Amino acid sequence: MTTHAAYDCDVLVIGGGIVGLSTAYAITRTAPGTRVTVLEKEWGPARHQTGRNSGVIHSGIYYPPGSLKARYALRGAAEMVDFCAEHGIAHAVTGKLIVATGKDELPRLHALVQRGRAHGLPVRELGPAQIAEYEPQVRGLAAIRVGTTGVCDFTAVTVRFAAEVSASGGQIRYGAEVVAVDRRPWGIAVRTSDGQVVRARVLVNCAGLHSDRVALLAGDDPGARIVPFRGEYYELARPELVRGLVYPVPDPAFPFLGVHLTRGIDGTVHVGPNAVPALAREGYGRAVVRPRDLAATLAWPGSWRIARRHWRYGAGEVHRSLSKSAFTRAVQRLLPEVTEADLRPSPAGVRAQAVLRDGTLVDDFLIRDAPHTVHVLNAPSPAATASLPIGREVARRALLRARATGWTPPAVESGHCV
Repeated sequence: MTTHAAYDCDVLVIGGGIVGLSTAYAITRTAPGTRVTVLEKEWGPARHQTGRNSGVIHSGIYYPPGSLKARYALRGAAEMVDFCAEHGIAHAVTGKLIVATGKDELPRLHALVQRGRAHGLPVRELGPAQIAEYEPQVRGLAAIRVGTTGVCDFTAVTVRFAAEVSASGGQIRYGAEVVAVDRRPWGIAVRTSDGQVVRARVLVNCAGLHSDRVALLAGDDPGARIVPFRGEYYELARPELVRGLVYPVPDPAFPFLGVHLTRGIDGTVHVGPNAVPALAREGYGRAVVRPRDLAATLAWPGSWRIARRHWRYGAGEVHRSLSKSAFTRAVQRLLPEVTEADLRPSPAGVRAQAVLRDGTLVDDFLIRDAPHTVHVLNAPSPAATASLPIGREVARRALLRARATGWTPPAVESGHCV
């Protein structure tokens, strides 16, 4: 039987984004004394999706009742505000407007009102004059205001998670890319690119853009593949045109919220994103092409089925990507005064979108268990907002897996409650 000393750690987390580090943080809080190691291939935390998003604390209004998104966002938004306040992290609860600019959007706006009230959110319906009270430069036929939406610095949140994990005795190794995973009857052995081997009772896969690859390395079929979509942003040269957060009415057929206006915690206003297929999983620029990533996307049947099913929508996104004037016209539906000269290119992000074989875009969190492993295979927005409850759920699953190896939390062994 493998002894405690034979393991380098009890739980090994792959991924130093907000979900991976919130999971490690939750483990150290739930089961003090548990030996946790986090492996991150970059030389710091939050280098990809976490550090390249709009910084919005989502209210949960978009998500169907009963979905993991709804449950986690509703709980996570309040917890994130409390966490930021406790640790002195910049944040603000600003509320946001969701604005209908066409008559065809009014039924969907009304449906959001009903959903928001079903969730218990503070939702106020607005007419054109009331829209102007909140956002003088924004135009629309009708809108709703959701009072619990806010903004924060998610990179700072992730850095704090990392500090808390380290203070609790956990190890975080940067520059540690996982290249092999070996599952044994006693647990998991992972080899990194520098040749080091880490042995653990349980592996937690929070690898984001590479989560499907890590699952395959472990010998598990994720049932989906990550198809990367680049989110392209502009910064508004006249930030005074926008006071807070302004969103269009989303199309329920797509897991994207459309081009919106976001005043960040630093006072800058970002416009976007425009969602287009990326030619690399970390393809933050149009010219970035990685043959291995592109080949994986093209080899997955779901990618072709998406293209056939949604080519009109995709063509519009690509057109706005290539044409600044087309992008400007899309923004002008909400903000008529904006001009092309007002839009300055801003760093892009890449969304790790899980796609099923039949071309379905996975629109909810996808977490799967396997022997000695927990895989987070899809963590879309509002993952950052909901990172605290998501982290606790993944931690719960990981600790159950660890117990199955005969492990007992150290605090239990010493007679303390956990």
